[in-house]
Amino acid sequence: MNIIVLIKQVPDTSEIKIDPETNRLMRAGVPSIINPVDKNAIEAAVQYKEEYGGKVVVLSMGPSQAKKALKESLALGADEAYLVTDRLFGGSDTYATSYILSEAIKKIGDFDIIFAGQQAIDGDTGQTGPSTAQHLGISRLTYVVDVSLEGEDTVIVKREVEEGIEVIASKKPLLCTVTKAINKPRYATIKSILAANQAEIGEITAADLGEIDKNKIGLKGSPTRVKKTFTPDISKNGEIIAADTAEEAAEKLVDKLLAKNVL
Repeated sequence: MNIIVLIKQVPDTSEIKIDPETNRLMRAGVPSIINPVDKNAIEAAVQYKEEYGGKVVVLSMGPSQAKKALKESLALGADEAYLVTDRLFGGSDTYATSYILSEAIKKIGDFDIIFAGQQAIDGDTGQTGPSTAQHLGISRLTYVVDVSLEGEDTVIVKREVEEGIEVIASKKPLLCTVTKAINKPRYATIKSILAANQAEIGEITAADLGEIDKNKIGLKGSPTRVKKTFTPDISKNGEIIAADTAEEAAEKLVDKLLAKNVL
């Protein structure tokens, strides 16, 4: 059973600031972390391995400092980790990133299931996982809260939908993007952290991917353009409605909303 996990190293959103001159994220001095829900994806993969056997390979695209996140993934139970990195990949949007990751997955070899987090806390698009599946030509299931194997080739997936929980049977290989509801990620042990720090992180460059389409990577291969990023103004024009009862407060609120033509 070959299991792949896609993770992303992201800025800690509690420390994010916007440069007022360039309207871009100020990354200098901002700590980086594994995208939180990607830890749930790692845990889902490790639990799947513990239940059915196999190997967990973690894959991430980014600069060399992303190796820190990959080593943390090893400490959390993954068996191997690879960093997809190359200057040619710089500026890639979700479309280009998913194409590059799909080619890296082909380079790694056969796989049965891919896990990814529902979405990243920086871009918050939820596009990279499903797009990777599209490039690979495999099934993709989103908002997954449970995964189990039935027989040799059938995976039973439970996913959150507006009406409740949907149960789907899918043939391998497939890609699942998971939510935080799927599990509670384990903590790394001192022993696993020490072992991870000694582990080698493999690198996959553009040259390693052979006949990769250069028109689908980097800025050239990215149809998305971010025109502006800004921190919204925080308004403090709130009003406290004083009343003796909840019913009276509700009536006053409705009157005010009617006066402003909100209702």
